[in-house]
Amino acid sequence: MGNLKVLFASSEVIPFAKTGGLGDVAGSLPKAISKLGVDIRVVMPNYKCIPQQYKSEMEYIGYIFVDLSWRHQYCGIFKLLRDGVTYYFLDNEYYFGRDELYGHYDEAEQFTFFSKAIIEMLPLIGFKPDIIHCNDWQTGIVSLLLKANYKQDYFSKIKTVFTIHNLKYQGIFPKQVLSDLMNVDWQYFTPEGIEYFDCVNFMKAGLVYSNSISTVSPTYSQEIKTDFYGEGLKDILVQRSRDLYGILNGIDFEKNDPKTDNRIYVNYSADTISLKYENKKRLQEELGLPVRPDVPLIGIISRLTPQKGFDLIECVLEEILQMDLQLVILGKGDEHYKYVFENAAYWHKDKVSANITFSDTLAQRIYAGSDMFLMPSLFEPCGLGQIFSFRYGSVPIVRETGGLNDTVLSYNEETGAGNGFSFTNYNAHDMLNTIRRAVDFYYNRKEIWKLLVERGMRADFSWDKSAKEYKKMYLETLQK
Repeated sequence: MGNLKVLFASSEVIPFAKTGGLGDVAGSLPKAISKLGVDIRVVMPNYKCIPQQYKSEMEYIGYIFVDLSWRHQYCGIFKLLRDGVTYYFLDNEYYFGRDELYGHYDEAEQFTFFSKAIIEMLPLIGFKPDIIHCNDWQTGIVSLLLKANYKQDYFSKIKTVFTIHNLKYQGIFPKQVLSDLMNVDWQYFTPEGIEYFDCVNFMKAGLVYSNSISTVSPTYSQEIKTDFYGEGLKDILVQRSRDLYGILNGIDFEKNDPKTDNRIYVNYSADTISLKYENKKRLQEELGLPVRPDVPLIGIISRLTPQKGFDLIECVLEEILQMDLQLVILGKGDEHYKYVFENAAYWHKDKVSANITFSDTLAQRIYAGSDMFLMPSLFEPCGLGQIFSFRYGSVPIVRETGGLNDTVLSYNEETGAGNGFSFTNYNAHDMLNTIRRAVDFYYNRKEIWKLLVERGMRADFSWDKSAKEYKKMYLETLQK
C-alpha cells in the first residue's frame, strides 16, 4: 500500500503558535513519526500571531469556500516545509486574525470552520490521507463530519484517530450549533452521539466517532475511565476501552539539550554537571536572590491553576519557607495565586522569586538552575515539566498521577531504584514531607543526590519510542 499517509490536525503547533502542551506535542511528534517513513503532514489555522519569519516563507496553494449552513466562507491554503515536515495553514481573517487563540464568543463557529476546512481542502492539496489524526476538542467533530456529511468515495475510506491532551476542556456549546453551523442531521443528537446534557460536546464527538482514541500517558488512559478523572465522559471511555491507547509524550531532545541550548547561561551535560551550578549562581543573580550555591533551589513552572496543585502549596507555604531553601515560580493564571506568591516574595525576599509572566528563556534557565522541580498536580494527563527537569538535571518532586506516575519513580533506599520523589494522596502535608525528604537528601546524602541528577539527565524521554507506538496505533486503526 505504499507509504502510510497521515494528516495531523491541531489548533496550535510550535514554533508557529502555542498556549500549552498541545503546541509542544504537535510541534515535535510529527517530526519523529516522519522519521519512521510515514508521510505525515500537519494542518493548523493561519493565526495572526504566527511570527512574520514563517509567514514570509509560506507558499500560497489556492483557496476553497467552506459552507457553515448559510455562511459561505473563504479559506486560503498556505504551505510550508520545515524540518522535513509539510505544514498547511488555513487562512481566514475573520476567524483567525485575532490576538488570542481561544476564548472568543464564537469558538464553536471558528473551530467548526477549521474542522470542515481540514476535510474539504484535501482534493485541492492533492494529499489523501489514510488517517486524519485529530487533537483535543477543537478538532473533535472531524470524525462526526466525515461520517455524517462526506459519504463520497473519496472520503469514505479515511480513518480517524483522536488524541485527548486534557479531558477537562471539552468544547460544549448550545445544541443549535448542530444545524446552524455543522449542518449535521439531528439523528446524531443522542446520548450515544454528540448530545451532552442537551448541548453538543466537541470532545465527546471525537470519543464516539473516531476509529481509535489515544491519550498522553498510560496511567491517564486508565484514570479517565473512573468518575474522579472522567470529567463526565467516563462511560464512553469505558465502552471504548479496546480502542483506547495510552502513549507517553516525549520532548524534542535536540531543541532541549543542556549541551547546546543557547537559552541557558552555561552549557553542560551529564558528564559536566558541575557547570550546572554556574547556571544556578547566574539565575540567583538575575532574580535578585542571595547567591548561595549550597542552598537547594526549587523551581515551579506552571499555569497558576488549582489543577496544578497550588492549593497544596498555599496551604503549607510558610512551613516550606521555614526550611533553608529558595523557591522560584514562573507562570500566569489565577489572580489569587499571583497574590499568594507575590506576597510570599515580598515577605521572604531572600527565599522567593515570583515571576508572574511567561518567558521561554527564563523557563529554560529555571530548569537549568534549579536543583528540584515541584509539580504536585491534582491531575496531569502527561506533564512535560518533569520531563524537561530530568533533561536539565533538576530532580522532580511530584504527586503520583497521570504521566507523573509514569515518568517519576520515587527513590527507594533499599533497592536504590528511582529518579525523583513522589507522594500518593492529594494532601498538603504528604507533599510537605516529600519536600522535606528531598531537601534532606540534598544536604545529607550528596552521593545519592548526584546519582539522581545523572539518572534523570541520562534517561531517554525523546519522541523516538512514542513515535513507534503511534505508528503501531495507526496501522491497527487501518484494520478497523
